Amino acid sequence: MMNNFRKYLHIRDIDRKLGFYVTTVGHTKIDKHTQYPDVSQHPADHLFSWNKGRILDGYYIVFITGGCGVFESANTPPQTIEPGTCFLLFPATWHRYKPDPAFGWEEYWVGFNGSYPQHVMSRLFNPDSPFIHTGLSKDVMAAFTQLLGTVSQAQLGHQQIISGITLQLIGLLNRIKLTEKTDNDPESIWVSKAILTLQSELAHPIRMEDLAADFPISYSKFRKSFKRITGKSPNQYHLDLRLDKATELLRTTDLTITEIGYHTGFDSPFYFSRSFKKKFGVSPKMLRSIIVLIAVGSTISVCWLSFVMSTG
Repeated sequence: MMNNFRKYLHIRDIDRKLGFYVTTVGHTKIDKHTQYPDVSQHPADHLFSWNKGRILDGYYIVFITGGCGVFESANTPPQTIEPGTCFLLFPATWHRYKPDPAFGWEEYWVGFNGSYPQHVMSRLFNPDSPFIHTGLSKDVMAAFTQLLGTVSQAQLGHQQIISGITLQLIGLLNRIKLTEKTDNDPESIWVSKAILTLQSELAHPIRMEDLAADFPISYSKFRKSFKRITGKSPNQYHLDLRLDKATELLRTTDLTITEIGYHTGFDSPFYFSRSFKKKFGVSPKMLRSIIVLIAVGSTISVCWLSFVMSTG
């Protein structure tokens, strides 16, 4: 069994400027009838009592792998937490949680913050639904094990490594959440199949009525279900996929802008340029110029470009 371990990390200015930094990582086995939390093991800004609860500045993922307990927040009523559950904590949101004294529990956690987590978490997760039922996922467990091992070794550059692992963990939880939603919602299965078709047909226009004809629902219901699940209409979703592919080709190939437009299903260079600028705020020609300038710049500049394009 893994030994108890907790670390609250010193955050440097460079870590903040990179936009993604981990603040704490830990693992604790809470025995039966044990005081929780242990006030001697946590900094003052992380302590709380069950009666008062707590508000934190940052995001946290807590993974319960044994025992059971209860969680409550400003957005959710009390809910029993069982093994194989992750719950998320959000900035400036009151919450409280504790193991059942009769059983205790085993918990893993990672806390993180920065401009990029704000961008990602606000789009992937909802404070009104902070629970993700992972089961005892080997992938989630491996991510936490890797986090703990990297922090305990404290080698140079470990903050950037654990930020990457945490981002991977966020991706895993999002995938599990989407899979769980699909399993409980037959319409999600049809939408998932439609998305696969859209992803494989970036170079060709698709008539969405024909796409919906493959499923046992009307086009109107298909469109409504698609927007409910993805937040976008089928046409807008496909357009965004094509434009994202166009940015990739601009960054990684020597194809002309007109050729890139054709490769992503735009018969008109004018329409391609107009659609691109509407989504990203710059024309394909301007982005290509920026890429040339960045090619002689720093790695951080490349990361900055990727972030800017992802927020379009």
